Amino acid sequence: MLRLYAPLFLLGFVAAAVVWVGRLHGDPLWLLALLAVAIAVSFAAERVWPYDPAFNHDHGDSLRDTLHALVNESLNLLSIAAVPLLSALIPWQLWPVQWPFVLQVLLAIVCADLGITLVHYASHRIGWLWRLHAVHHSVTRMYGFNGLMKHPLHQAAEAVGGVLPLLLLGLPMPVAAVLAFAIAIQLLLQHSNVDMRPGVLGRVMAWAPLHRFHHMRYGTAGDVNFGLFLTVWDHLLGTAFDAPGYRLRQHDLGIGSQPDYPRDYPGQLLAPFRELPHGEVPELPEGLRRRG
Repeated sequence: MLRLYAPLFLLGFVAAAVVWVGRLHGDPLWLLALLAVAIAVSFAAERVWPYDPAFNHDHGDSLRDTLHALVNESLNLLSIAAVPLLSALIPWQLWPVQWPFVLQVLLAIVCADLGITLVHYASHRIGWLWRLHAVHHSVTRMYGFNGLMKHPLHQAAEAVGGVLPLLLLGLPMPVAAVLAFAIAIQLLLQHSNVDMRPGVLGRVMAWAPLHRFHHMRYGTAGDVNFGLFLTVWDHLLGTAFDAPGYRLRQHDLGIGSQPDYPRDYPGQLLAPFRELPHGEVPELPEGLRRRG
């Protein structure tokens, strides 16, 4: 089951969204209910098959992460609602609307994945973007729900890089809704505390076994595994990394040079606009050092 969990979770929920919106022409608003089911399944699986049981315990962050998720998903909903308005302003239609709905969704996922990955990559190299992105890196445990935990302005930056180009091509609102849903599902898998072992698929898909290393607290050692859906972008960027024999624990996560980074929701909203104290970067453990 640990081998099948990630592919079944992703394909099952995204397929349900494709059928509901694309085939049955259901109201995309119901995808919020489906996302709530996915979050519940994620929580349950993390308790049955935990990667680290300690990650399942509240670190005083559950309310904060819930607020992040509610605000960010509400903003996603408003963005999707604005798609028809943007479409009305664009005098061209370059999106392949004649394709089957499922192929349109797959194309949107691959294109958005590239754009979001590049924004993510830039966020570790451009100061003001990092200040926004640091909110997400302040987590000290990995569990599915904190995949939705990010500064709303950084979420907007990712949307500009990954989704706005598709909207300018004429991305239809139903496809945009399923794309946003698929991204949320993938974020749950990327940060999951399930001890998933996806085998060969895990080398292709950017799921938790690889993405956990992106959250290492050891300075630039965490500048790896930027991809949202696919690992191919990291192989092209030279940022792919794996240390299969090393199990990350709480002391490996967070921002090592800022151990006192704000942990409350208002503090994290304001953190990018404040001068916060910095300390020394912790030494990288031997088992996490890149070879060759």
